[in-house]
Amino acid sequence: MASYGMVIDLNRCYGCYACMLACKVANHTPPNVFWSRVLKGESGTFPNVVRQSLPVLCFHCEDPGCVKVCPTQATYIGDDGVVVIDKDKCVGCKYCLMGCPYGARYTVPEWKSYFPEGLPLSELEEFQKKAWEEKSGCGVATKCDFCTSRREEGKEPSCVVACPANARIFGDLDDPDSEVSIRIKTDKGFVLKPEQGTKPKVYYTPPR
Repeated sequence: MASYGMVIDLNRCYGCYACMLACKVANHTPPNVFWSRVLKGESGTFPNVVRQSLPVLCFHCEDPGCVKVCPTQATYIGDDGVVVIDKDKCVGCKYCLMGCPYGARYTVPEWKSYFPEGLPLSELEEFQKKAWEEKSGCGVATKCDFCTSRREEGKEPSCVVACPANARIFGDLDDPDSEVSIRIKTDKGFVLKPEQGTKPKVYYTPPR
């Protein structure tokens, strides 16, 4: 079986937020829920200042803390190496939110409208609400799953396809000839918070 992972080229990413929007559309996430995020920061001293974008998502760790603390085994590692959640087993205890060092998890008490309270849901919102409740549920843990439904159709995750700079590369880390494996080796790929010991499978190549 494959062990899926991702490489994000920080030299190519310019922080356009296309990945965030594509993720929300594909997964019908409600307000304030971003399975894919873009953090931004600055380094250097004026006038030599560099502004850097840092896309983050679930890191689908090999040794994830979220799996260790889940009391019902609702969070587990699938056969393809992707960390997923069985919403029917999740009891909403939020232990996994505390066990994740990357802040990649959410709980949603209920799917709310993007518009002011009191207005009826539009037809599109009704569709999104139903799709969210069927896939992710309410009152339970949710997060990025590398777009499982898209991968089952032979497609790449939505954030990868939407990136106009081709900054994201997705593939099988167990295949040494895959592009994702080659880029990690040749471009000195690194992970965030390696000291946590979770062995994340989302890598970054150095920024400019």
